[in-house]
Amino acid sequence: MASLSSLFVAGPGGVMTDEVGVVTGDLELCTELSDDGKLSAAVRYEGAEEWYAVTGGSCVLADPRDHEQVHSLLLGILHRPDG
Repeated sequence: MASLSSLFVAGPGGVMTDEVGVVTGDLELCTELSDDGKLSAAVRYEGAEEWYAVTGGSCVLADPRDHEQVHSLLLGILHRPDG
């Protein structure tokens, strides 16, 4: 399993998660790609232990080499420090 993580600041409205609803502020995004090609995205508060699944944040990649690009795309959508 491969994983990538990046720190970011959620914009207004935050990030919707399956477990706790909306999270805001200084967060960390982690995308994990399983051996069968399923990508899952999760966030946590910067420095926290517990991860939360991003609502709608999973898909199957046709090519595992796309993991880094999908991670960067998600980060670009979620990182909105100025709104």
